[in-house]
Amino acid sequence: MNNIPLFAKTYDLLRWLIPTTLKYPREHRFALALRTQQAAFEFNELIVMARKSRDKRELLIRADAHLEQLRLYVRLAHDLKLLSLRQYEYVSREISGLGALLGDWMKRSGVRFSSEQSRDHQDRSSDGADMHETSV
Repeated sequence: MNNIPLFAKTYDLLRWLIPTTLKYPREHRFALALRTQQAAFEFNELIVMARKSRDKRELLIRADAHLEQLRLYVRLAHDLKLLSLRQYEYVSREISGLGALLGDWMKRSGVRFSSEQSRDHQDRSSDGADMHETSV
């Protein structure tokens, strides 16, 4: 159960995300930037706690929810033109990679999804970097 790539990739995402979101215009910095950062930090904290915990199920499910929130905030930032297409593609690939690593860990840990959660998780995993099509 070597989850080191998940932790390294999460750190890399945080290292990229923080300075990027600090460049948002003032009117978005304290709402969208802060929420984006909080979702990423929460994700990191939850996976660290899960690594140290005997019962990982609830922590991994919560981490997955925070990753989904992060996905939404990044998509919103792109739609509001706070992230360029290139930035959005990069961060989308990174988040999708984290989702795949987290999903593998969840499977190995025996975390079971309800049928609706499972369908949603499979849909997100198969989306890859193309998480959102824009009509620009």
